[in-house]
This record gives sequence, C-alpha cells and structure tokens, in this order.
Amino acid sequence: MSVELNHTIVHSRDNRESAEFFTDLLGLEITSEWGPFIAVELGNGVTLDFATVPAEHLTPQHYAFLVSEDEFTAAYEKIKARGIEHWADPQQKQPGEINTNDGGRGVYFLDPASHAMELITVPYGGFPG
Repeated sequence: MSVELNHTIVHSRDNRESAEFFTDLLGLEITSEWGPFIAVELGNGVTLDFATVPAEHLTPQHYAFLVSEDEFTAAYEKIKARGIEHWADPQQKQPGEINTNDGGRGVYFLDPASHAMELITVPYGGFPG
C-alpha cells in the first residue's frame, strides 16, 4: 500500500465558522460531525477535520489547494464580493491581486482562524510534461 494523507486537524476559534467559511468558498459540503470535529472531504478523499481550540493554542498554518480554473474563478469572485483581504504572494506585498505562477492562477487569503490559505490552478513547477 502506498502512503496517503487521510486527514488532518485544522485548529479553529470556532470549528463551525471555519468549516462553513471553507465549504461556502469552495462549493464543498460538511461530510461528517463527530466529537469535537467537523469534517470536510476534499476531492482526493483527504478530510480536513476542523476543531475548536483555545485561542492560545492556535498556531497559524498554511494550507494550499489545487483547484480547477472554474473553481478558482467562483472562489475568487466570492473573495472579492465579501471584501476578504487577499494577496498575490505569501509575503502579502501584492494586496488585492492574484498571481500567474507556473502558467496558472493563485491567490492567498486568511481564514477565520488566521490560517494562510492558498488556491492555485497549476501545481508548483507546472503539471508533469
């Protein structure tokens, strides 16, 4: 059996707020709720298990998502319509812009728990040739 990522826990100030922010932005659905977790399954079967933790235990992380051009367009329209601060770069020096790295489109923004989220339409280095 090959090694695959199955799930990861995403610490949140409010697990429902973070899960709903994410699902609404990307057109996904909450797939299960159990114990302290609200799970969202991604297209490759990996789940993000959102968990509420005390603020002092929140450490901002980076999560990058490979999306289709149509998914990017829809999410980016929501980002703009909701006035979500966003950048073309992870250093946050190009506000209100997207990038065109590797021949695709990309954008960075923060979720409600201040995690750095990234949407890209082409993986780093481009698609294998």
